[in-house]
Amino acid sequence: MANSYLNSAIKQFEYYKSLGDKTFHQLTNDQFFWIADAHENSIAIIVKHMVGNMLSRWTKFLTEDGEKDWRNRDQEFENSFTTKKEVIDYWEQGWQCLFDAILPLGKNDLEKIIYIRNHGHTVTEAINRQLCHYSYHTGQIVFLGKMLTNEKWQSLSIPKGDSKQYNQEKFSKDKMRKHFTEDL
Repeated sequence: MANSYLNSAIKQFEYYKSLGDKTFHQLTNDQFFWIADAHENSIAIIVKHMVGNMLSRWTKFLTEDGEKDWRNRDQEFENSFTTKKEVIDYWEQGWQCLFDAILPLGKNDLEKIIYIRNHGHTVTEAINRQLCHYSYHTGQIVFLGKMLTNEKWQSLSIPKGDSKQYNQEKFSKDKMRKHFTEDL
């Protein structure tokens, strides 16, 4: 089960990263920085927060608290980017940190206790915590991207009206065991 869990968690992280990647591809530079009002976050700011969290949580995560002294969470909500490329480069840096931390894990690591703000978590609990956090913010990014591109939006899942055709294609094949992202 441990290997199955790790493989599934890694595939889920890859999936949420791909949703962000596919959204970014559809956006202009200006759309990365659009905000509805002063109390909202742009896509750039959401990315900055996610990456700040990733770098803090996954850097030396087995031996150091996940809330690093050098992290300034409040500054993550202040834009410091000027281009789409800067945002995407930072996004890549965060995901690289995450994957560098979890890809080497083995089943014996999953019950180890790590800390986030002095609260003990098993590695499994920490992975689940961050998987939920990143999927939450990725959903915000996708929602903003869809709203900003409007009718130009290219669906990241089954487009409206295509469910029947999609299901027919799936059910026309033999049953098999694989992760749903392998067809994306």
